[in-house]
Amino acid sequence: MQNNVSNNPLHGITLQKIMEDLVSFYGFDTLGELIKIRCFNNNPSIKSSLTFLRKTDWARKQVEELYIRTLPKLDK
Repeated sequence: MQNNVSNNPLHGITLQKIMEDLVSFYGFDTLGELIKIRCFNNNPSIKSSLTFLRKTDWARKQVEELYIRTLPKLDK
């Protein structure tokens, strides 16, 4: 079980941290193009996005996958 935790790149990272990093890196305009969800395109904010993502598993999964793909770029 310990190996599963250490292999998870999202372990210990909050959804708020993920959103803050993605918005800082891409901005809401590009984020809305990469992931087609309304909260990124219509009057976007971190708070409204978090509310939506916490209720919508498929959207959260897309955001988490984008974050994992973006991690190497964030470290530079």
